[in-house]
Amino acid sequence: MTCKNCDSLLKEQDDFCNSCGAKVIRNRLTIRNLFEHFSETFFNYDNKLLRTFITLFTKPEDVIGGYIQGVRKKYVNVISYFALALTLLGIQMFILNKIFPDYLDFSSLATDGAEDLQKKNMDLLMEYQSFVMMLYVPFYALLSKLVFFNLKKFNYTEHVVIFMYILAQSSIAGTVITVLFATFDLSILFLTYGVILPFQILYSAYCLKKLYQLSLKEIILRTFLFLIFLTILSILFIIIFVAYMIFSGGFEEMKAAQKAVSII
Repeated sequence: MTCKNCDSLLKEQDDFCNSCGAKVIRNRLTIRNLFEHFSETFFNYDNKLLRTFITLFTKPEDVIGGYIQGVRKKYVNVISYFALALTLLGIQMFILNKIFPDYLDFSSLATDGAEDLQKKNMDLLMEYQSFVMMLYVPFYALLSKLVFFNLKKFNYTEHVVIFMYILAQSSIAGTVITVLFATFDLSILFLTYGVILPFQILYSAYCLKKLYQLSLKEIILRTFLFLIFLTILSILFIIIFVAYMIFSGGFEEMKAAQKAVSII
């Protein structure tokens, strides 16, 4: 008998391959053992995915710090976990667009005549939400590196790993919360600014506190410094966006739409 995964020789009584560690499967697939495999993979406490998700809340330094220090087998690696978060984000958008299409309608927040432009901008943001999330990683890592400039524990690349885990965890939790809010038709503005944004800030601070082994006072001060840097860069981004709207004719389009509404 040979291993079906690596072709190594096996004894008839072997339950696992001595070379690759794969489990020896002797039975044909049935609905029952397929369901058992699914349950073992996704719902068993001992599986990597569930263990990674839980430990990122209870001991984030064990997952993130462990990966940085070379631990690879104990938890889901950062690339796979981030990819999972992006996949769930795409599923979330599919659910919202197909089942709760009105939940993402921000036209009521736009000025008269600018509803179409508002919808176009929001559709663009939602379409490239996964790409935007990927852009956040190097951006937040840079801010974090600046905030912890006097602590040399982690380099920039390691800060990238830290925020890949943080944003992935925040996104996975946020996906579940968003679908629940949409199900009960709760305010998306409250969801965004009252739940998800504060959660992401607090969770990031919590993880960095654990990783850098800081006191509560130290992490509060550095969180405020992080938010100051973020505010400054956000203002610069708004200035760039306004300049783009001016030169691309976006404001003229808004004025024309408002004028058309006033005539009607």
